[in-house]
Amino acid sequence: MLLIRPVNQGDLEDLLEMAHGAGKGLTSLPPNRDLLASKIARAEETFNERCEPEAGMYLFALEDTEQKKCVGISGIEARVGLDEVWYNYRLSTTVNASRELGVHVRTPTLHLTNDMTDTSEICSLLLSDTHRQGGNGLLLSRSRFLYMADFRELFSDKVFAEMRGVSDADGRSPLWDALGRRFFDMDFSEADFLSGMGNKSFIAELMPKYPIYVPLLPPAAREVLSEVHDNTKPALRMLQAEGFNFNGLVDIFDGGPVVEAFIHNVRAVRESMKRHVLVTRQPVNLDVPPEERAMVSNRSFRDFRVTTLPLSCIKPDTVSMPAEVADALQVTSGDLVRLSPLKDGNRTRAAQNH
Repeated sequence: MLLIRPVNQGDLEDLLEMAHGAGKGLTSLPPNRDLLASKIARAEETFNERCEPEAGMYLFALEDTEQKKCVGISGIEARVGLDEVWYNYRLSTTVNASRELGVHVRTPTLHLTNDMTDTSEICSLLLSDTHRQGGNGLLLSRSRFLYMADFRELFSDKVFAEMRGVSDADGRSPLWDALGRRFFDMDFSEADFLSGMGNKSFIAELMPKYPIYVPLLPPAAREVLSEVHDNTKPALRMLQAEGFNFNGLVDIFDGGPVVEAFIHNVRAVRESMKRHVLVTRQPVNLDVPPEERAMVSNRSFRDFRVTTLPLSCIKPDTVSMPAEVADALQVTSGDLVRLSPLKDGNRTRAAQNH
């Protein structure tokens, strides 16, 4: 069984292994033991309610219960930009015109902004290469929205994600080479690592504050603005299916796009439903395709759990589940759980029973 649960320090070695395998450019999860340990500690503080709600960092592990191993991680930052300034570039248009000369020029321009301050961010999505099939990425990414649905007061009305931008196998970013490196004598991989270590605002504050005219950048840099890394394309497609759209902002380092949505419009939230648990002794075939499964969460703040069940288990008032699934979710008959179809566009029986 694959189970979503809060991360803990016992996941550190598995997380470090995955971070090493992710390559350069995954800013939020650099392969640094001390930093990852501090992130886990901060998540534990959050789930144990030992920090202010707006300062919370919610990190969820995907556990393979048979292997007793963490095989994925995803997170929610309750608010960004409260402790340090949050920077993006806004890709907009500057218009210059002269009636006398008959000239009307539209120039793509980058403006340094702090527009996402005080907004919730979904982040830190990483899945082991050994578990990339069977809808596991969908579960890891979309289960976060079930948490946000039940604890709306902890998050902003809008949620966003910074997508990983284009860099090559050696960790070189065309945008950084054309822009950031002009102001810092360091490679993109070094700047990216410092950003992951929490020094992004320091670097951003030394970046030029004036508008940057995109045509002045070399073609290689212009071409990667708002484009995503090949490894990130599946994650982007998942978010687009949930209702996320590009909002015109890009990362200041690699030019990756920022996508956003209002939480109440996110598909997993919009199509979610509540049902009472009915623990059954009848055999249930749990091995069904992703399009025939629903996510089910126990709606617990501190001991959040999510796994999947066949859509056929969902009835108008109840959801039936075998004892082993109920035990994994830490629920019993009569408890109220939240469900949502795992795959977009497949409401089928779940939607009919809603």
